[in-house]
Amino acid sequence: MNSLDFSTLGLRAINQKLQSLDPGTNEREWTITNPMGQHAIACGLTAPISVTVDGHAGFYCAGMNQNAEVTINGHAGVGVAENMMSGIVRIKGNASQAAGATAHGGLLIIEGDASSRCGISMKGIDIVVGGSVGHMSGFMAQLGHMVICGDAGEALGDSIYEAKLFVAGSVESLGADCIEKEMTAEHEKTLADLLEKAQINKDAKLFRRYGSARTLYNFDIDQADAY
Repeated sequence: MNSLDFSTLGLRAINQKLQSLDPGTNEREWTITNPMGQHAIACGLTAPISVTVDGHAGFYCAGMNQNAEVTINGHAGVGVAENMMSGIVRIKGNASQAAGATAHGGLLIIEGDASSRCGISMKGIDIVVGGSVGHMSGFMAQLGHMVICGDAGEALGDSIYEAKLFVAGSVESLGADCIEKEMTAEHEKTLADLLEKAQINKDAKLFRRYGSARTLYNFDIDQADAY
């Protein structure tokens, strides 16, 4: 286990060290101590390493992640795992706004709650939230899965494309063009697999599925009030 003290090294030195690791490195386990809620920690990682942020993280932690497994032992600020491509990011606490924004792949696990716009414009990432999410989560979500084990705030899935949303609790309201859809055996299997990967013990049969009604794909003057 390699330890990097944020209070001594600072952001630039830590990120440069982790970003410069060769994919074949034998130094696979890293811990960042004393993160102090600073921004952009462990961004742009490309090697298949494991990084533990031992404390709270600020904005954009683990952004642009590829291949790495990043664990935050605390809460995360705005835009955690933003534009993530692959790998796993796990938050032991809560996440602020726009968690997983624009992310193309990988798995984001938020063991607590997520604030507004979780998964905004997601493009292939899988997001599993152990608690609830705030308003406009899944806004313009294009591809991937979002699993919400608690409740969802207002305007869930507003202007959604082809992402699939699963909610176990209540939904305050659905956004434009988002509807409840059939939950098939195939969807239950996909959901169960995601819950297992996220190590969250929740019965897939408790969830409902939401997705696009596909009425806003092309502008229609008769649907103008819905835009």
